[in-house]
This record gives sequence, structure tokens and C-alpha cells, in this order.
Amino acid sequence: MQHVEHFYGLPVLTVPPYTPATVLPDADSVAWRIYAGPYSNDENYEVCWDRFTSTVELEKVRALVLGHGAHYMSDQVLIDLSSRLVGLEALFLSDLEDDEEMISTICQSDLAPLLEAFPGLRELVVRGGEGLDFPVTGHAGLRALRVESGGLPPEAAAHIAAADLPSLERLELWLGDDNYGGGTTVEQLAPLLAGELKPALRHLGLQNSPIQDELAAAVASAPVVPRLTSLSLSMGALSDEGAEALLHGQPLTHLKELDLSHHFLSHDMMLRIWTSLEPAGVRVNLYGRNEPEDDWWGDDDESGDGGRYIAVAE
Repeated sequence: MQHVEHFYGLPVLTVPPYTPATVLPDADSVAWRIYAGPYSNDENYEVCWDRFTSTVELEKVRALVLGHGAHYMSDQVLIDLSSRLVGLEALFLSDLEDDEEMISTICQSDLAPLLEAFPGLRELVVRGGEGLDFPVTGHAGLRALRVESGGLPPEAAAHIAAADLPSLERLELWLGDDNYGGGTTVEQLAPLLAGELKPALRHLGLQNSPIQDELAAAVASAPVVPRLTSLSLSMGALSDEGAEALLHGQPLTHLKELDLSHHFLSHDMMLRIWTSLEPAGVRVNLYGRNEPEDDWWGDDDESGDGGRYIAVAE
């Protein structure tokens, strides 16, 4: 994982580590990153946060990126500023690199109060899944939601699937491994696949999952698929079994893009997918072919994954 350089269509600017002598850019022209440095503590982050709130015209801020040190600050601090951050449209929680903290140990929280405090939010990106929940009955304005996780709590995934998000156009869920807090089932995603609660959805990503074959089989007949323009089943343990289900399911030729990167498909299956969809104008991403790994203990595989693995876990 790396720090984002652009967010919400804006260049990311880290709040200067000192009170700047030069004039800052217009508050609505950049995405502001609050970053206390790789060896920060709560005091350092508080200084950065205070510098941001005292030097930037908060009423004009459109996008905010919380970087290293954000875990020292509760969501309530941000919620308390909602009366000033009236133009906030995009929020990135925990923009951390791998050497700062492993994705499996990044802690989050119940996001319902945050979403309630910012009804104008249009895009939300969350990195890390430990402690995350999303018991949100609805949010009228949210258009893009991405959760990057090595293990998304199943309850959070189920709540996202069941949330009434009428404006949501893009949804990406990195479901992750059950060894790191994941374990979402197809049944828990049923409200999402039915498509009724997210009528504006055009891009769906069900990614980074060890049950990618099961997800592919469910997607093959899911009512949400015909309205999509792009679909991602990338980063997971997809094998020929899941790809076969896609090929024998409902047509996918209406898609502009199908992303299956980081997969375990045979060369023959890759060719079949390519020749089935590319002539119809579908951009098919089949990069990142992997071979199953042998059990390094030398024992028989008891996990049931056939030596296949997801892209992001720890």
C-alpha cells in the first residue's frame, strides 16, 4: 500500500509541518492530508490537526485525507467540526503505507455517526477493517465507497450490502481472509447482489476474497449485474471453476471492463474469457496470473483453498 497522490480528482497536499510563510492554495483546490510523520504520537498529530484547523479555511475544504497518526484522534473530533466542514465531499480514513502499519492491524470504528454528521459526503475510502462497522440504514448523497482490507468484518460487509444508498455509483469491498477478521459469505451479500437498495450502482468490486469462485457463481445470475458498466473480481483466489460459472451465466458483453487480475486461471480459460468478451468491446484485465502454492509444511492441504491465496491479507 502507498500514500495516495490524488483523491477525489484533486492533488493531495500534506498540511505543512510548520506555520507556512507563503500563502496556502485555495482550500477547495486540493485534498488536505493530515500526517504527523512515521514516528508520530498523539501529541504530534494533535499539533498537525490544530495547524490545519487554524490555517485552512475549513468551510471550503472539499476533500480530507487522514494519514499516519489518525488513530490517535477519535471520529468525534472530526464530527465536532462538521458545522465548519460544511463543504466536505470526500474523506479518506487511514492513508497508511505498509511500513507504517500493516493493513490487518489498522483499526476503524462504527462509521454511522460519521456519515450522519456529513450528509454532503460523496466519496468515502476506508483502509483497514479491524473494528469496522457500517450499521447505516441509508445515506442519500454517497456516490463512491471503497473499503480496503485484509479482513473485512462480515457484519460490516453485511451492513454495507443492506444499506439503502440510492446515489451510490461505485462500490469496492476488499473482503479479505478470515484469518485476519474476514469471512464474509455470499449469503451476507445477497441484498447487494439483488440490486434494489443501490439503483445507481454502475461499478461493483468484490475483491481480495478466498471465496472468489463462489462470488463469481453468485454474480453469474445476480440481478445487479445488467446495470453495471464495470465489474471487478480481482485480487482473489479465482480459479477455472469460478470463471466457468461466469461464462455460463448471464451475458457480460454489456460491460466496459471486467477486472479479474490476480487470479489462478489456466491459460486455456484465460483464452476462453478473452475470446468471449474482447470482441464485444469488453476490456478484460487478466494480468497477475498465479500458480497455487504447495503447503510449505509439506502436509496435505487442509484449508480447502488448493494453495490459492488473496493479494492483500497482512
